[in-house]
Amino acid sequence: MTHSVFCKKYQQQMEGLGRPPYPGPKGQDIYDNISKQAWQEWQAHQTLLINERSLNMTDPSARQFLQEQMEKFISGEDYAKADGYVPPSGA
Repeated sequence: MTHSVFCKKYQQQMEGLGRPPYPGPKGQDIYDNISKQAWQEWQAHQTLLINERSLNMTDPSARQFLQEQMEKFISGEDYAKADGYVPPSGA
């Protein structure tokens, strides 16, 4: 049986994650309120931000930046984009 959630990002009932993405209350909140699709999109965007902005994940300020951007992304707010990145065209 698939886990279903009302996704905070897409404002509709969607397939949820198989398990919380990390331990603690924040992981449980994501599991309860964020769709599998939205989480996968965030992971791809997070990787893009890390690579394009050359973030050092041992730096606490870089981790804080990603945490803030994740909150904005999954809440449907305006979030940071990779500088100069142009998504591939669908053609």
